[in-house]
Amino acid sequence: MTVRPSPLTAAARLAAVTALLAGLAAPGVASADPSQPAPPPVATLTSTPAARAAAQSARYPGVTTANTDRCPHREVPPPAVDTSEVPQPGRSAPAPLPVPSPPIGGERLGGCGLVLPDGAPPVPGGIDSSGWLIADLTTGRVLAAKDPHGRYRPASTIKLLLTLVALRDLNLATVVTGTAEDAAQEGDAVGIGPGGHYTVRDLLLGLLLLSGNDCAHALAMQLGGVDATVAKMNDLAAAIGAHDTRAASPSGLDAPGMSESPYDEALILRTALENPTFRSLDQTEQAFFPGYPARRDVPGDKPHPGYTMVNEDRLLFDIPGGVGGKTGYTDDAKKTYAGAVDRNGHRYVISQMFGLAYGGNTYWDQFRRLLDYALALPPGASVGELGDTAESPAAVAAISGKPEIRPSAPHHEMSWAVRAGLGIAGLALIAALVVGTTRVSRKS
Repeated sequence: MTVRPSPLTAAARLAAVTALLAGLAAPGVASADPSQPAPPPVATLTSTPAARAAAQSARYPGVTTANTDRCPHREVPPPAVDTSEVPQPGRSAPAPLPVPSPPIGGERLGGCGLVLPDGAPPVPGGIDSSGWLIADLTTGRVLAAKDPHGRYRPASTIKLLLTLVALRDLNLATVVTGTAEDAAQEGDAVGIGPGGHYTVRDLLLGLLLLSGNDCAHALAMQLGGVDATVAKMNDLAAAIGAHDTRAASPSGLDAPGMSESPYDEALILRTALENPTFRSLDQTEQAFFPGYPARRDVPGDKPHPGYTMVNEDRLLFDIPGGVGGKTGYTDDAKKTYAGAVDRNGHRYVISQMFGLAYGGNTYWDQFRRLLDYALALPPGASVGELGDTAESPAAVAAISGKPEIRPSAPHHEMSWAVRAGLGIAGLALIAALVVGTTRVSRKS
């Protein structure tokens, strides 16, 4: 079982939201070590990609990443640090997924170390993920990678698959009643409570904006239960060509057999971004999440009001052209991230797995450096192809999904002006409402 962080109080949650709006902090990322000297400034966006890459390499000279040249993760992820991989009584651990031959995407992507195109400059410093991949979605080319088909744990990036299954099989206007089992899920929680009423759309927004494991469980119950949902997620992964991927939980919490690769993580995000409803949900900057009544099993409990969620993916706020993505973290998976950005008429996707991403060198800091690296590569650079998911009938169904049905309640669909007002000018009111509310655990 993974180690749970201490629950955040409502006041602490408000502080995190305030910091995010101010662009001063990222939830789940440790502060920079004050004992370390300040790094030199990074070249600005007005400089050339090559100049920025050189400056960024000098910024983190001491950051190293695991050597994967001998393919330590060709079949299975790195060893677990806790008991999350121990099967439940009466169950056995699943066998490793077969390794496709030839490699999906091209022969060069069968490499386990750095896979770089001819004439490529050195990889920028400070990239601490054991596996990563950069692809140009406009051309379908994989531009550069490290251990692209290495097996790692996806953490909450697996919620991209859950979202696609939910968009395919559920009606966004369906109202779901929260349960105690939803509220008891380990890790990140949006704040579902027993007796609360939530549309599927509310649950998907909580899943994507705040990575709510309670929302993942509630959606899984609508999809036929945890085991049935995991099976649907794995069927979809196979249908789109993500053959390194095996979901073992709907939320991404570690469990026996969980597996994904940087290649698959990029491929799954590509599939999700082709679904217009997914893009609309994932790009939402703020959204209201309903409250729930006082719990009968808690003496003296009072009604729990709703609140305004703020999207935790800083790519949308801090990186020009940001399209969307998903963060993830567990003790065994470490930092995982997949994100996409539009730049110079092209759409780039970057995946990162098994990273450290400490304060001052976050998911998004490393995303920027890998993006600059991609922009500095020679024209036509390529080490392989990112599969065309649109060729699969199952993938077509996932991409098209169901048409978005907007809930009738006006607070579920707010204009940007209203959301901004609630998120910034209304923070004092939110503070007064949420102090003393239910625990919210922060693990993405």
